[in-house]
Amino acid sequence: MTRQRILITGASSGLGEEMARRFAAKGRDLALCARRLDRLETLRDELLAAHPGITVAIGELDVTDHDAVGRVFGELSAELGGLDRVVVNAGLGKGAKIGTGRADANLATARTNFLGALSQCEAALELFRAREAGHLVLVSSISADRGLPGAKAAYSASKAAVSSLGESLSAELARTRIVVTTLLPGFIATEMSGKAGDDAKMTATLDEGVSAMVEAIEKERVRVALPGAKWKVIDVALRFLPAPVTARFV
Repeated sequence: MTRQRILITGASSGLGEEMARRFAAKGRDLALCARRLDRLETLRDELLAAHPGITVAIGELDVTDHDAVGRVFGELSAELGGLDRVVVNAGLGKGAKIGTGRADANLATARTNFLGALSQCEAALELFRAREAGHLVLVSSISADRGLPGAKAAYSASKAAVSSLGESLSAELARTRIVVTTLLPGFIATEMSGKAGDDAKMTATLDEGVSAMVEAIEKERVRVALPGAKWKVIDVALRFLPAPVTARFV
């Protein structure tokens, strides 16, 4: 099935911005959301210049504002004549060791990554349930598999919540025409991953990472760790090996 009308959150940079370019090249119509409207306007102009046959709608959106999520999703859906796929991608990578006086960073990450994702799922599924069809994509992280120590604790916990939400919705909607995909990316070169200090030897290029993500989305996989076989192995290891073993490399 071709999902022609695709909404992507967090589309002003990183994975979201590059996914928008890939789907535009496939001739898809796009609804792009992010807090930085100026960057969305620049991206829209770029995509329309390269692919004049598509439609690109944009909307300024802070996903931690629950009421705004429903309103903006509704407005963009109306502008495109409906939505076939929603990619819940907006995320935050702030963090500090818990109890060191930087609760603001950890709470912001939790609000954006999980509560923001939950708001997006509420809005997307309300639209999909009304038409009894759609594809919901949740961008989680390989860090969801096992709690990470130090500054990444709140981030990994928030992504574990996203993965659990994806599993719940996949089970609930398995016998319907609403498909749910949960992606668990490993290290992919973005501005956010650079600030997080991810291991350069383990980091895929943005091209490699987004290529794998788009392929998995188009195949409508239920759950997939990516990019490449190494992250599938790491995914299994983190989920099933004993904690004393995985503690050596997390």
